[in-house]
Amino acid sequence: MRFLTALRFLTIIPLPKLREVSGKDVGRSLVYFPVVGIIIGLILAGLAWVLTLVLPMTVVAILLVIALVLLIGGLHLDGLADTFDGLSGHTVEERQAIMKDSHIGSFGVVAIVCLLLLEYASLISVPRAWLFWSLILMPIAGRWAMVYVITVYPYARPSGLGTVFKENAGKWTMVIATVITLAVAGGLFLWGGLVIMAVVWGVTAGVGAFFKKRFAGLTGDNYGALNVIAEVTVLAMVVLLSNTHWLLR
Repeated sequence: MRFLTALRFLTIIPLPKLREVSGKDVGRSLVYFPVVGIIIGLILAGLAWVLTLVLPMTVVAILLVIALVLLIGGLHLDGLADTFDGLSGHTVEERQAIMKDSHIGSFGVVAIVCLLLLEYASLISVPRAWLFWSLILMPIAGRWAMVYVITVYPYARPSGLGTVFKENAGKWTMVIATVITLAVAGGLFLWGGLVIMAVVWGVTAGVGAFFKKRFAGLTGDNYGALNVIAEVTVLAMVVLLSNTHWLLR
């Protein structure tokens, strides 16, 4: 039940109707976020394998970016846009109010465009030998980043889904999610995977702290923004490590 709750929350994959989900189920589903990331990654890797048989990488990269957006229903990109729109406010109250506005502003549009361009550029720059492993690791790292910021940083509002996650997450949630993520990263890239995840942690912690200061805590929009930031960090790190010949098996 808790795994299905995580899968339903993070993707648009059709699932049978679940019984009423309790707050405890929602909170404990956090531990399965990296597992959902594995599923998303395997779908992307499988799609990439098929597409690269018949299409050039420039086209494949665009289709993969589109596939990832569709698979998650655009949820996290919406969070990225709302977050960057909110950063334009002058006070905490104004920033939070802007994030609640359903209309997207210029800062949000620019953030989405820049993110997608960086994701596309990174995908076409990843060596073919590392492409499939990168596609598996990036959504795992993104979901782990959400687990990290949900459990570590305070929620910015007195009530909401973030509060339900924080209050009902098990005390071993972060440990288990991290072990799963590091095990997969190490299995795919050996020591390079641990380096990539160390950088992902640094970026997530740094940006999360910045959001906490600007919004007096984090919100669901911030969680989505940090997810996509962590994903593109994985791709950028694979490009960096492979271009400097540090990724060797």
